[in-house]
Amino acid sequence: MIRFEHVNFQYTDSDAGVADICLHVREGECVVLTGPSGNGKTTLIRLVNGLAPTFYTGRFSGCIQIDGKDRSGEPLWKRGKTVGSVFQDPGSQFFSSEMLGEVAFGCENYGFPHEKIVLRTNTAIRRFHLEQLRSRSLDVLSSGEKQRTAVASVYAMNPPVYVCDEPTANLDGQGVEELRETLQSLHQEGSTLLIAEHRLFWLMDLADRFVYIRDGAIQWECTPEQMRKLSSESLERLELRAVRQYRSSRLSSPTGIGTPILSLQGLCCKRGKHTIWENLNLAAWAGQIIAITGCNGAGKTTLAKIVAGLERPSKGSIFLHGLKIGPTQRRKSCWYSSNDTGTHFFTNSVTEELLLGVPRTEERLEKARNLLKKFGLYPYKDAHPVILSGGQKQRLSIACGLLSGRELLLLDEPTSGLDGGNMRKIASSLAEAAAEGKTILVITHDEELIQACCDFRWELSG
Repeated sequence: MIRFEHVNFQYTDSDAGVADICLHVREGECVVLTGPSGNGKTTLIRLVNGLAPTFYTGRFSGCIQIDGKDRSGEPLWKRGKTVGSVFQDPGSQFFSSEMLGEVAFGCENYGFPHEKIVLRTNTAIRRFHLEQLRSRSLDVLSSGEKQRTAVASVYAMNPPVYVCDEPTANLDGQGVEELRETLQSLHQEGSTLLIAEHRLFWLMDLADRFVYIRDGAIQWECTPEQMRKLSSESLERLELRAVRQYRSSRLSSPTGIGTPILSLQGLCCKRGKHTIWENLNLAAWAGQIIAITGCNGAGKTTLAKIVAGLERPSKGSIFLHGLKIGPTQRRKSCWYSSNDTGTHFFTNSVTEELLLGVPRTEERLEKARNLLKKFGLYPYKDAHPVILSGGQKQRLSIACGLLSGRELLLLDEPTSGLDGGNMRKIASSLAEAAAEGKTILVITHDEELIQACCDFRWELSG
């Protein structure tokens, strides 16, 4: 169904790309691309769906056949009938303002009859358990809800090939299982699946093959059985995630001695007639790393934005060091790292971004260099942030927070686009920052990260 024959691609004004790719994905097969972030997995997805070199320009050579045809001269709208795409950032593929319209958009765009549009849209919404969100605007959905909406919109068009780039990056455990079940049924029905993914545990009973990509090239292929036999040392050396699902960590709410750094008292948040959560009474002390967990839509991101002074609660008070404090002062004390890294950056280079608003003392400059090296960003120190991969942008955002000097860090899904190696680097860096006295709130579904560095947990139920 998909055949790469000696494919080479290098992005314009960049050394990034892939080299001499020879890969055959057979009809009805599920192939998983894995390996360290920024090493070519997303590029291969873009080459299949046609975004490279049409949208992401660069030098291309070789041949890519889809369904037995060379599609190099095919317009993107026509490629979309054969290849359905689910991106790492679901918001980047939305065209409608409401969830219902977004799921129906592809069918409408291709001129399907009205009855077929209604049938396919309703089927997709039920399949992904989105019934309660039918009338919601996309901009009020959680990241996980947006991701499920993106998958549903592709599913409604029923393409023979699905390419997915980190489709579970922001999904909770239930969302991951629902996606796995849906892709499993598509696989059984004969759809061809090509999935670029770091979270491997949910794919072990779905994938036919795993293809390891590093330095822009295929290094090896293996079966799920062979993947399961890899030792923890091998997984760490290969910078891969766990192949077995981590159980939820039983962490308690934080406790401490003396006045907490952060205290939430009677906090309530309503949006219109919808109550997201109410009467929250939570506290955090210096040096603690607290996981904020809960299902998609439980209000984790909303809570972080309120604490950071970016949104207002409907009721209640927020205290820092025992003093009731307003949004303006909280913005000066808190660093908020959004799960949408595309909105983070304001300068023309990675180094300028890291040092933005920071006193350029020799100590800070040395710490900046060390962070860039530790996070694998030093080769990109003079590059514009826009050219970074999703995982690289995520690491840059976290590095900015660690260098900011703020005493309270709020990180929203900090490892959603990261491989195993970089997840472990982030965990160790957060532990080091906590040891220096920083208080860190981490919104996450990543049980690997929680077990690696978190001390306590706030569980929200929406």
